[in-house]
Amino acid sequence: MRSDDVRPLLQTAVPTAVAGAIAAVISGLVAGGKGAVGALVATLVVILFMGIGFIVLQRTAKSLPHLFQAMGLMLYAAQILLLFVFLAVFKNTTLFNPRAFAITLVATTLVWIAAQTRAHMKAKILYVEPDSDKGEKPENPGSKS
Repeated sequence: MRSDDVRPLLQTAVPTAVAGAIAAVISGLVAGGKGAVGALVATLVVILFMGIGFIVLQRTAKSLPHLFQAMGLMLYAAQILLLFVFLAVFKNTTLFNPRAFAITLVATTLVWIAAQTRAHMKAKILYVEPDSDKGEKPENPGSKS
């Protein structure tokens, strides 16, 4: 991955990890050790699912730019469906507290989306690539400076 691809990934993963750590502490205080484990598992699931989706979307944007918007919509729909499937599968687990898991899963997903939106808004993305073959035209060709 290029460094300009890693920067937005870090700008989204770090706030998500921080939110997950806060959720783990709160879940640990409220639901005990199983609550903290549920919050940590949920945070890892969100970072893994959303991170893979982010990488796939970046590669699609570079190789098939005409499919970028459709791929993005399909990818986010698939991610949300996978998260709901993950919730349904672990609904009655005894490995961790399912309520802490579900709440943390939703909260960290929202943090990821907000952080990704912020990273995209702060990025300086060129919409038109400058043509290096053409020289700059003078502003007023008739004036002498």
